[in-house]
Amino acid sequence: MPIKKELLEILVCPLCKNKVKIVGADKLICTNDECGTIYPIEDGIPNMLPPDLR
Repeated sequence: MPIKKELLEILVCPLCKNKVKIVGADKLICTNDECGTIYPIEDGIPNMLPPDLR
């Protein structure tokens, strides 16, 4: 199940507050080169918890 475009437009990285972009069909990545945190997408729902809290 793909992530909705409307959702992608409002999501930001919880660590640095920059936008995220979709990579492939199963993950989001922070667009800030210094952060670059990857967030998995499971069943069309992004897991936006920081890595140490997953």
